[in-house]
Amino acid sequence: MSWKIAWAISASRCRETALDRLADLADARGDLDELNELLDEGSSRAGHLLTRRSVKAGDLLELQRLADAGCDEAGDELERRLARPAGTGED
Repeated sequence: MSWKIAWAISASRCRETALDRLADLADARGDLDELNELLDEGSSRAGHLLTRRSVKAGDLLELQRLADAGCDEAGDELERRLARPAGTGED
């Protein structure tokens, strides 16, 4: 592996770690705008945290928005909730 490839991989991992930390800080502050910005930047951690919040709130529209933004976890959760018979009360 060339040093250029190794450097690119290392830089990508560092960026991902930084985005994850920023997402955790934004979540702790309850800063949804920041979490959404981080999602737009490609943070899968932000997607996970926003999905968790949407599930807790029962917000199917937000789950759809997150799924449309490429968050597979939100899409999976939305499908699970839509497939469940109405009134079962399961979460």
